[in-house]
Amino acid sequence: MMRIALFLATNLAILLVAGFFLNLVEGYYAAQGVAMHLQGLLVMCAVFGMSGAFISLLLSKWLAKRSAGVQIIETPRTRDEQWLMATVAELARDAGIKMPEVGIFPSPVSNAFATGWNKNAALVAVSEGLLQRFRPEEVKAVLGHEIGHVANGDMVTLTLVQGVVNTFVMFFARIIGQIVDRAISRDGRSGGIGQFIATMVAQMLLGILASMIVFWFSRWREFRADAAGAHLAGRSNMIAALERLQAEQGLPNDLPGELTAFGIKSDFKEGLTALMMTHPPLEKRIAALRAAA
Repeated sequence: MMRIALFLATNLAILLVAGFFLNLVEGYYAAQGVAMHLQGLLVMCAVFGMSGAFISLLLSKWLAKRSAGVQIIETPRTRDEQWLMATVAELARDAGIKMPEVGIFPSPVSNAFATGWNKNAALVAVSEGLLQRFRPEEVKAVLGHEIGHVANGDMVTLTLVQGVVNTFVMFFARIIGQIVDRAISRDGRSGGIGQFIATMVAQMLLGILASMIVFWFSRWREFRADAAGAHLAGRSNMIAALERLQAEQGLPNDLPGELTAFGIKSDFKEGLTALMMTHPPLEKRIAALRAAA
């Protein structure tokens, strides 16, 4: 639950900061006697909403390296590193993308992730725990899954979805803020502190609801990445890798909150909290691969 809270907090922080600056812009125009109509408001929300999402995308690889402690393999020093580089190169070639940066991050938990601002400038990283406990063919399947994310352009698509969601959250929050402020103001006019507070509260609540849309898309793209891993490394190997992750279900997912959506696994949740999962349950992913066979 803590990782979901961190993920939500990150997105809400982006929304609140963008919303604060948007309020300043609205206040400036109001001081100049210029009224922002719905079309202009929507354009301004789109500028702030999309720019925040794309700034996060552009910084994603740098943030991932720092937050997860990824050690980039520049020159392979061991047989494991040589095998890892050669395997990623093979998978990238088969997937039709340029060789991504390859790294290892210090974690006893079996995990891996991919990130980057476009599919030809990506980063693929695996944990020390995954390399130690998984068989080579299973590691290859996990790498195929992550290369599938890159080849499918999932990082960019998820950013676009987040940007659109941010746009409409800020847009409707401001409409709600104006309605509430006019309802409670004595002279029926908006623009006071009531509007600011109502807008910020509405933005937080709508942001949480909108995150469910982003999480749903994140879960859907996992099935596509699994299919890519099965295509690149073999269906039986992809299923075996997921089954091994399933056997380690009780181990915590120690990726930083902002990277949870890009990992191979996430914490298991049930009930309402399942709507806030970045990944579908492993048994459903395994069943989908078997059904496709």
